[in-house]
Amino acid sequence: MEMIKITLSGEEKEVPAGTSLSALTEILGLKKERIAAELNGEIIPKASYDVTVLSDGDNLEIVNFVGGG
Repeated sequence: MEMIKITLSGEEKEVPAGTSLSALTEILGLKKERIAAELNGEIIPKASYDVTVLSDGDNLEIVNFVGGG
């Protein structure tokens, strides 16, 4: 399986080529409803996670919202 390198929140990671943003959130164990994602400086709407495919060299920032009070 071909792997690509991305930068995820400042750390280099390898993921399978063709991985969507939605699939990556599942791999990482994150709930899509509780995160925000920025890919190469652009905020990605949640509705686009399934069709946003990661490419070699992409820079991805994921913010996980934590509730409390």
